[in-house]
Amino acid sequence: MRRNPFEDLEEMLDRVSEQFDGGVGTDGLPVPSSVAVDVIDRVDEYVVTADLPGFETENIDLTLADGTLRLEAEDVGEDETLDEHYIRRERTQRSINRRIRLPEPVDEEAVSAGYNNGVLTVTLPKLEEGDDSKQIDIE
Repeated sequence: MRRNPFEDLEEMLDRVSEQFDGGVGTDGLPVPSSVAVDVIDRVDEYVVTADLPGFETENIDLTLADGTLRLEAEDVGEDETLDEHYIRRERTQRSINRRIRLPEPVDEEAVSAGYNNGVLTVTLPKLEEGDDSKQIDIE
């Protein structure tokens, strides 16, 4: 019995998506301009941790919209001297752009973030289900 070719295509796209979501290329090496992120699901909050060595706080931008945390960072590096003759140059400007989709809504007003020794930690309290819920009548 022949397999459906669309199943093979879907499996391949899932593998590629997982690799990009994980910040890993096909050979297992980190993708440039990506950053490894840990997301912990605690009972009442999510905690996102990202390693951002060499970045300054003012060059890190965090936004939260539609259940997605967006992390952008740019390392502008040192001022370049145009008359220098480099034999090897690996320390260049770099930027990071990462989106993390959260599985549940969070309290946007209570989100907090800290940056210490190159490690960014974002705490996102989950919305509490309370009396704000509305009963839906079925007709």
